Amino acid sequence: MFLIEGKNYAPERLGRVLVLGFGKSGQAVARYVASLPKGRAESLTIMAGDHNPEADELARELHEKVNAKVLFGSQKVEGVFDLCITSPGIPPTSTLFRSAKSCSVEVIGEVEFAWREADENSRWVGITGTNGKTTTVSLTEHILKEAGLHAKAVGNIGDTCLEAVAHHAADVYVAELSSYQLSTISRLTPQVAVILNITPDHITWHGSFGEYRYAKMRILENLPKSHGLAVLNATDETVGEMVEALQQIPAAEAGFDTLSLGTAEGISGDARKTSGQTNAAWLGEDGALHVALAGQEYTLASADALQIKGSHNIENALAAAACALALGADPKAVSSGLTSFAPLEHRIEPCGVVNGVACYNDSKATNVDATLKAFSAFGAIKPIVLLGGRDKQTDLSELVQVAKEHAKAVVCYGESHLRFATAFEKVQEELPVLHAAHMEDALDTALAFAEAGDIVLLSPACASFDEFNSFEERGKVFKQLVATRSA
Repeated sequence: MFLIEGKNYAPERLGRVLVLGFGKSGQAVARYVASLPKGRAESLTIMAGDHNPEADELARELHEKVNAKVLFGSQKVEGVFDLCITSPGIPPTSTLFRSAKSCSVEVIGEVEFAWREADENSRWVGITGTNGKTTTVSLTEHILKEAGLHAKAVGNIGDTCLEAVAHHAADVYVAELSSYQLSTISRLTPQVAVILNITPDHITWHGSFGEYRYAKMRILENLPKSHGLAVLNATDETVGEMVEALQQIPAAEAGFDTLSLGTAEGISGDARKTSGQTNAAWLGEDGALHVALAGQEYTLASADALQIKGSHNIENALAAAACALALGADPKAVSSGLTSFAPLEHRIEPCGVVNGVACYNDSKATNVDATLKAFSAFGAIKPIVLLGGRDKQTDLSELVQVAKEHAKAVVCYGESHLRFATAFEKVQEELPVLHAAHMEDALDTALAFAEAGDIVLLSPACASFDEFNSFEERGKVFKQLVATRSA
């Protein structure tokens, strides 16, 4: 195999290419392959879902360019292919995926393909975790730009990795990587890899929590042996176990360096003192964020100066700061970037005040763990929390306990209403449990209960699909509802 000089791992000839899925990443791959110099791809076959006008139009465009074949509706692949690039939405247990694997020399995902096609002098930061990925990726990009680096957030946020690579959009790609995407990597080599947390999610897709955990861990597989850095949140139980396991491996064997965010005791723990690690990041007694890396200790911005609130965002901020410092960012620029970064849409986002009651949109909290983190975002003020949507059937016991301690009330609504309301029955003498049919009704119920100075927080702990097409749509509707009531 002959590789193209100057790229990470790009064969001169891709051969017969199969694209599995025709969503955002599938379309990006199809367009990219169609744009390659004549002869790099011998053929292009795309397995699409159902007919729709957009897909039909793109299919005609591709056919005119490369005589691509687009197959709609088929659930089984037939033929022989050199390379299959699969959509992250297609489970490896599906008939479509299995049949593609059986007739393809190699199966990878769009992220892996993008890294291979990228310039070899580009640098990559890979960030994964059950929660907090988007905030940390956006904050890392923001800090790197503040430090004068040509950085771009890619992956599950904004442009696909391949679109950014095709346009040579950055020198540093900060990639938000889901467990779906990580399950199909093989050569992807980030200079810095971050694991924020791992809690049960997407179990149906992966088949078990063990497989989900393994997919997340794969981000560490190809870290460079001489200068790679793994940033691991030791305050998270599952990630903390990884930290302990890595400590047992001799440095010469592990190769890459490890930096721990906090310790098992919390984010204020300095892993250098508790377990003798070389690198660490923690919240100091002085209230500032601290990072110790490669023999240098940096005192950065005060946690109180961050615009993003909550203890989980201190973890996210430390992770982003560690990434930036590892890539050579000036510490002053890191501090400046930390404090100038504003909250993202749908992530504990302030969205208006109704009769003295502040409303916050945390629609991105589609699982219990994300909602648990939101409870701590408001200091001494106990929020009235809207819980509901499509139930993921995860355990609710910790949610009930934390709500009892940190919420003024909860409003159960939507498709998940019955199970959530039943779970909260045991604490209803200590915590007001209110009921509503749907999200708009839940907002009005919360506002009727609230007093001036209170906080109403949409942090559903559920998927959005009972009422909405996405958590983004749910959040936008919530903000519109708040706006009409504050007018």
